[in-house]
Amino acid sequence: MATLFRCSMWLLVLVCSSLPGNMITHQVFAADWPQFLGPNRNGISDETGLLNEWPASGPAEVWRVPGGVGMSAVVVSGGTACTLVQTDGQQFLIALDAKTGQQEWRTAIVPEFRNQMGNGPRATPAIADGAAFVFTGDGTLARVELASGDLTWKVPTFERHPGKVADYGMACSPVIWSDVVVVTIGARDATIVAFDLKSGETRWTFGKREAAGYSSPAVLNVGGQEQLVAMTGASVYGVSKTGQRLWFYPHVTDYDCNIATPLLVDGKVFVSAGENHGSTLLGLLPVADRFRPSVAWESLGTGSVLRNEWQTSIYLGGYLYGFDNVGSAGPVTHLTCVHPKTGKVAWQEARFGKGNLIAADGKLFMSTMKGELVVAKASPVAYQEIGRKQIIETTRQAPSLANGLLYLRDDAEIVCLNVKR
Repeated sequence: MATLFRCSMWLLVLVCSSLPGNMITHQVFAADWPQFLGPNRNGISDETGLLNEWPASGPAEVWRVPGGVGMSAVVVSGGTACTLVQTDGQQFLIALDAKTGQQEWRTAIVPEFRNQMGNGPRATPAIADGAAFVFTGDGTLARVELASGDLTWKVPTFERHPGKVADYGMACSPVIWSDVVVVTIGARDATIVAFDLKSGETRWTFGKREAAGYSSPAVLNVGGQEQLVAMTGASVYGVSKTGQRLWFYPHVTDYDCNIATPLLVDGKVFVSAGENHGSTLLGLLPVADRFRPSVAWESLGTGSVLRNEWQTSIYLGGYLYGFDNVGSAGPVTHLTCVHPKTGKVAWQEARFGKGNLIAADGKLFMSTMKGELVVAKASPVAYQEIGRKQIIETTRQAPSLANGLLYLRDDAEIVCLNVKR
């Protein structure tokens, strides 16, 4: 993963709790959550010292504040929490004190975005270089200074690279790669674009005349080379730092509904999609200065083991944990654990329901679509729930975790919970 994504400040926090006759000190290893899917863009935090038992009334609520409409998750860096919201006719980036919820600033980016599949921004900001980089529902990319909220630059991507907004809105969460910020836009002359962090100028483009889809790319070290792995509306690509194609694999879904982020699994690339598509694990064989993808295993169609609709699975402890969405955007969803070497199911919690997940300290932290927080052990043996509680209203956002605090949001509020042991 790019070095910038490892620039979180790491600290040691001592959390003390008293038991009869003893004082037990737990070490908590804490980290920021500076982008979509966390520090390494895989949904996993290295934090430890998180709850093992469910408190009688659930995790303590630290703060709850008004937010706004949208599907953007919360990111946290240096004590500031940010997310994109839609309110008062605008799409705003808002910054909150991560510990208190007090608003530090809010910056209007563009007018509101409305869509039949839900209003407001979809993408999650990325924090790097002292700034937050945001991508709005209509396809505007912007840089906002984290300390002040000042809007440094703003690029309406479809004015610079002619094209049109995806049917369900622009959903690619920006990824920072060295000195550029990259988004998938699906323009006529540019499927993927890298913009200069400082100026917003276009540094390179990749691909032409291919639908953007709704996936967010990741920078992965795969095949012995650091590369951008991006899933568009109909394909998976490996792209070099200069915007050259390294490899290609077709991945066609109904309605261009490739949404999950490509995942590094044992040196291979795991991709999955809903709409009854399924999952594939790809190995990369170096050939000259490019790669030839080969299928390690695939599970496709109505009997697939894992059909990620709008969730990215978690690869933890040698197993994949994810949501298997049955049918074409249907209501039936199974929480599933899969052995990635074989593609065989280890266990399945049938009809768990739609949701999203992250992992830390050997646990899965899940937000259900109806607004519950569910915590379970990340075990390949069986589903082992620690507890659940209704926290917010309907949501599609994954939780975010930083410094022992977990953040959730819906279309009205942003909530912070203490999940320390």
